[in-house]
Amino acid sequence: MKKKKDERPTPEPIAGVKGFGPDWKCLNMQYEVGKEFEIPKDKKLKCCPDDTETEGGLHFCENPLDVLGYYSPADSKFAEVESRGAVEKHTGDSKVATSRLFIKAEITLSQVIGMGVKFILDRVNFKDAKESASGNRSAATNTGDQSAATNTGDQSAATNTGDRSAATNTGYRSAATNTGDRSAATVEGKESIAISTGLEGKAKGKIGCWIVLAEWSRKEDGWHIIDVKSFPVDGSMIKEDVFYSLKNGIAIEVK
Repeated sequence: MKKKKDERPTPEPIAGVKGFGPDWKCLNMQYEVGKEFEIPKDKKLKCCPDDTETEGGLHFCENPLDVLGYYSPADSKFAEVESRGAVEKHTGDSKVATSRLFIKAEITLSQVIGMGVKFILDRVNFKDAKESASGNRSAATNTGDQSAATNTGDQSAATNTGDRSAATNTGYRSAATNTGDRSAATVEGKESIAISTGLEGKAKGKIGCWIVLAEWSRKEDGWHIIDVKSFPVDGSMIKEDVFYSLKNGIAIEVK
C-alpha cells in the first residue's frame, strides 16, 4: 500500500521545552533524547484534539515556564526540543503541537527556569524602560540604591541592581530580578519568577511562582557566591508571601 504523502505546510523550526514522565513517556508515547518523532501522516494536527484516534500532535512549550503547568517539577524529565513539521499553537499559553519533533538534549529544572527567564527578557521592550511600567512585555529598570522597580504587565520584567532596593512584578509569566546587596525581589503573577542573587538578598512570591536565591560566603579575597537554588512557591515547603533567603543550601524564612 502506497504511503500517503504528508502535505501539511512546514514553517521554520520552533525551539522550546518539553516535559515527560520519569520514564521519558508523554501520553503513553516513548521518547528518547537525540531522536525525531512524528505523528501518522493521516492524523489531523490539532493542539487540543477532540478525538485522539484521528487528531493529535507532539506537544511542547515555547516559554519553558509553561511546561511546569503540565509536568510536576518533582518527578518529571525535561528536554530542549525543536519542531520540524507543521505546527498549531495554543491560544491560552505558549503550547505548540507539531507533526514532527526533535528531542535535542535533556535539561535540568534549573535550566528550565533559566531559559524561562531568558525567554521573558528577550521579549521585553527595554528601549522604553522606566522605573515603573504597566504594559505587557515591558520593562521597569532601576540602578540606584534604596530604589524600586515595579511592573504590572504580563510577560514583563522588573530589574534592579542597586543595594537595599526592591524589584516587584505582578504580571503573569514575568520576572523580578535583583542583584543588589540586602535587596528584595517579589512576584505575584502566575508562573513568574523572583530572583534575588545579591548578598543577604531575599525573594517571595504567590503560589504557582518560583523564587531563585543565592548564598554567599566570605573568603580571604572577599565575598563569593557558593550556591544558587530555585524553589516553587507551593504553600507548604515554601509559603506564599513569605520572604526567603538561602543558608546552608536551604531556603529559610526571613523578615
